[in-house]
Amino acid sequence: MTTGLFSRIFRRQPEGAARPRKAVTAWTLAWRKFRQHKLALVALSFLVIMLTILIFAEFFSPYFPAESSSHIFVRPQLIRFVDSEGKFHLRPFVYGLKPVVTAEYETVFAEDTSQIFPIQFLVKRPKGQFGVLAQQTQTVLFGVESPGYIHLLGTDYRGRDLLSRIIHGGRTSLSVGLFGVVLSTVLGTIMGTISGYYGGIVDMVIQRLIEIISSIPTLPLWLALAAILPKDWPSTWTFWGITTVLAFIGWTGLARQVRGMVLSVRERDFVMASIAGGASSRHIMFRHVIPNVLSHLIVVTTMAIPGIIMGESSLSFLGLGIKPPQASWGLLLRDAQDLHAILISPWIMAPGLCIMLTVAAFNFLGDGLRDAADPYQ
Repeated sequence: MTTGLFSRIFRRQPEGAARPRKAVTAWTLAWRKFRQHKLALVALSFLVIMLTILIFAEFFSPYFPAESSSHIFVRPQLIRFVDSEGKFHLRPFVYGLKPVVTAEYETVFAEDTSQIFPIQFLVKRPKGQFGVLAQQTQTVLFGVESPGYIHLLGTDYRGRDLLSRIIHGGRTSLSVGLFGVVLSTVLGTIMGTISGYYGGIVDMVIQRLIEIISSIPTLPLWLALAAILPKDWPSTWTFWGITTVLAFIGWTGLARQVRGMVLSVRERDFVMASIAGGASSRHIMFRHVIPNVLSHLIVVTTMAIPGIIMGESSLSFLGLGIKPPQASWGLLLRDAQDLHAILISPWIMAPGLCIMLTVAAFNFLGDGLRDAADPYQ
């Protein structure tokens, strides 16, 4: 007697019978390998948090980046729960600021323990004077009521909040890095694939072009290309110009790597079978060659972002990159090149720490992706 569909589905398996095992895909193996790299997981978490803050910079920054005040070189304020009298406050607060004249007749701002300003969350920021978005009343994560100020990382020589400038400057630097890396990766992949697949005169021309670009010293090349940009360009145009310059400089190394991998892939059996079957060159490149070098491209792209960030920071530090009032980490470090300013306000070196942490995080993430790209190793 034949059993029905219902009885076959719910039929109990005999004891001791092996259960069917799910097939483990390459992505599952890569994720398992990536999770074993603890520093890569920490770096990924750090980058996710940082990118979230930078994307929503208007919400997380208490002030506009170009908003100045009379509070020049204010030390980073501490968030407190206990006041000078030992009384505990359930809501965190900061002290007010008062001017103090030092023995060198310099006016500095110190904490005024007689003024307590509780920190408010999800507050409305008053209308500003800088930019289109600044003309709108916005909600920010935290702030204090007027006439109080909150500067968790201090202020610069113009009384601008350093935390707000770092957040907005980080968005600029990361945008340069991500867009520049994507552009250089696309260009390097195309040139490397064409050079490795076709060979011959095409390969020779592309390789000679790479050698010419690579033989030019980096700093003079930056100076020459940055000098091409018109001086009267708006800061936004300069932003995209610098991004394009960095992208067209950074594609040569990736093109060499892709060329070597394409030379290896094009000799494999499945590529030969496609050629024998009459497949076009475009079909072979996009269906066989590029997918086999994709994991390497992901790793190289991740590890190339720090180089683009450092390049933008170097150009802005030299005065050839992002220009005020737009902020970037390199431009903020330019304000810290005065030794006297560093001695009286060492907190203006905070953008350098942000660059160091971001570069280290991308490097650790790249190491983890490199291990995950070859899970069978």
